[in-house]
Amino acid sequence: MNYNSRPAISVLITLAFTLLLLSCTSSNRLQGYVYYRLKASPSTLDPALISDVASATIAAKLFNGLVRLKGNLEIAPDIAQKWSISKNGLRYTFFLKKGVQFPNGREVRARDFKYSFERVLNPATKSPNTWVFDKVEGVREFLEGRAGEVKGFKVKSDYVFEIILKKPFSPFLSMLTMTPAYVVPREEVEKWGVDFSSHPSGTGPFTLKEWLPDRELLLARRTDYFDGNSRVRGIAYRIIAEDLTAVTEFELGNIDVIALPASAYSRFKNDRKWSRYIISREGLNTYYLGLNSSRPPFNDPELRRAVSYAIDREKILNTFYEGRGKLAVGPVPDLLRKWDIKTPVRYDPKLAGKIIRDKGLKGMKVDMYVSADKEVVDLAEIIQAYLARVGINVNIKQLEWSAYKEAVNKGEPDMFWLSWWADYPDPENFLFPLFHSRNIGAGGNRVRYINKEVDSLIEKGQYSVNEKKRDYFYQKAEEIIIKDSPWVFFWHKTDYVITQPWIRGCRVYPVYSMDKGMEIKTDLAVN
Repeated sequence: MNYNSRPAISVLITLAFTLLLLSCTSSNRLQGYVYYRLKASPSTLDPALISDVASATIAAKLFNGLVRLKGNLEIAPDIAQKWSISKNGLRYTFFLKKGVQFPNGREVRARDFKYSFERVLNPATKSPNTWVFDKVEGVREFLEGRAGEVKGFKVKSDYVFEIILKKPFSPFLSMLTMTPAYVVPREEVEKWGVDFSSHPSGTGPFTLKEWLPDRELLLARRTDYFDGNSRVRGIAYRIIAEDLTAVTEFELGNIDVIALPASAYSRFKNDRKWSRYIISREGLNTYYLGLNSSRPPFNDPELRRAVSYAIDREKILNTFYEGRGKLAVGPVPDLLRKWDIKTPVRYDPKLAGKIIRDKGLKGMKVDMYVSADKEVVDLAEIIQAYLARVGINVNIKQLEWSAYKEAVNKGEPDMFWLSWWADYPDPENFLFPLFHSRNIGAGGNRVRYINKEVDSLIEKGQYSVNEKKRDYFYQKAEEIIIKDSPWVFFWHKTDYVITQPWIRGCRVYPVYSMDKGMEIKTDLAVN
């Protein structure tokens, strides 16, 4: 899933917003609420439509699925109390807990999952997440209007739900932890229509109390949640685009938890008072420079490798990025990779220059698109300087986030800067969406890379029920991708969060769907 990092707004707006926020005091706080910062309003809270991390992080507190991820990334029961998988890997049978209720008091039954999953697939929903269920038997017929229901979703009883796949698909259970696999109440969806996205109703530990777009979003604790009660009365998200404003709000005590911006990292890390309240965790993400592989000049793998040779990624990581991550040797994060990469791309500017000269491309010009985020722009200028040394002239073009994403999806830039964050803890999530030829453009393969051998290896891994065989196919696919170099692999970012002294139980989760808001606690007393 792409990380939704909106760009900065103008200085004047920032100043006005800062003054407005400075007028707030702790007396504005709601008793027992924990306050977070969001860079932008969520785009939607309808789980069928969510495709960004910010929205999915909130939805995790409003909804549940059949299964969820535990802290060790293993799959655990959620609304399903247990499940079984047939020996041939095709039949998944889920046994639901009794007494799980929607906020309107109605109990969740197996038919609610059938409705929710078919709703994601229904063309009228316009969900970007139909791929989550496309391995289920009968999906094609349903999508093409040749069937009124999905044959592979079976309601065996009120509390038994079955899913039948067309072929074994190893990541399938992990994919059911994702946002599109949350259960929704049909009556509430039909009551609100398209406005369900701003009136979400799920089985989660919180309900939406108030949503003021671009200002604040409040979640209130449920007292009838089936898995216990949260330790806070509610969660408040304040929408603050500017990092400087967010840090100021944090220092004033008006925000309890913030992801530590790069601009403030050193200051807090070196501060004796604050450094002990910094929490970090290696992230399941990969940051990369994408090279448009569908047209000249980067349809040439050797030239793409030259770009990788030309940039000293390790030096950039340790200086500009202050060591806030781990050098990437391929697209799959180390936390998920069970094999070694024997031939990582090394920094070799002489070899890069030779390749470019031999091809007669010295002085070539390319366009690099970036979002208007200051840190990204600064990084782009560093990359620009490295490539200039080997004879590539880079024209940097900044765009507002939505325009940037649209341009990248359409394949406009020669190169672009982006990151990918895990939807579920499986190497497949860093291979199939990003490099399979079925997913060119908005599906995730934004470098428009096509290699039929890679397609075949990824598919063999997906359909293998043997873990060793699966990892073998994924390893071979990743090795070819590294050699072909459609990405310059930069780093896996470490997540840093800082909390107020009165916050207890705050954790950093490697996957956005894991935080249900059940463990955090505030000791702050508010008048």
